[in-house]
Amino acid sequence: MPRIYLSPSTQEYNLYACGGNEEYYMNLIADAMSPWLLANSIRYTRNTPDMTAASSIRQSWESTYDFYLSLHSNASPEGQEGSRRGAEVYYSPVSQNGRRAAEIIAANLREIYPYPEWVRTLPTTRLGEVTRTKPPAVLIEFAYHDNPDDAEWIRQNIEPIAVNVVQSMAEYFYLPFSQAVVPQMGTVATAWGNLNLRKRPFPDAQIIARLPKDSPVTVYGRWQGWYTVKAGEHLGYVSAAYIHLDEPLADQ
Repeated sequence: MPRIYLSPSTQEYNLYACGGNEEYYMNLIADAMSPWLLANSIRYTRNTPDMTAASSIRQSWESTYDFYLSLHSNASPEGQEGSRRGAEVYYSPVSQNGRRAAEIIAANLREIYPYPEWVRTLPTTRLGEVTRTKPPAVLIEFAYHDNPDDAEWIRQNIEPIAVNVVQSMAEYFYLPFSQAVVPQMGTVATAWGNLNLRKRPFPDAQIIARLPKDSPVTVYGRWQGWYTVKAGEHLGYVSAAYIHLDEPLADQ
């Protein structure tokens, strides 16, 4: 299943016009992304607030990831504080997949940012979290935190922003976007034999594990007639018809 390195900003010194700081709000977005990533079978490793961009990049080299996603907010140039607005999505000019991801993310952000014409994709050779990573990478500057209106937009839209970004990641990995649910325990309820756990929610998708009858699973998401489940160390999709739930599913 896809695995990403998630790097919310560690820059607590970048203050928001509405109160708080960049590290605080980007970690709120990362928190809100978590159940939606699991619902879409996307595993992730996340940096911590005591890290830096450099240490996040180093940590990402210690394992294998399919994508590196950096979450930030922007600031106007010195002497022009509060004068700018808009979202910018950065990618390396030598990474075709990075550019593809940036274009997907920007297209989806235009659906929720108040001024879609101010959402741009930009190549860069100066941002380490884009140019020094092993997997394809994108750095998102969601809005300008020194602009009162932009800062307030972030503050009031943590969940919609998080869902929007995960939707982009699902699209990047060619996955249908699944609804996140409150995690629910269930059991495999086949009449006999095993239940196929698949890489994608389609009957002919690759089988990644076979789950015995009555084995426990945790349900994280649903899409049409499929559940996103975790079984042991495996995360994938099963036919919902063969899962018995302890309680009805509730959306996140």
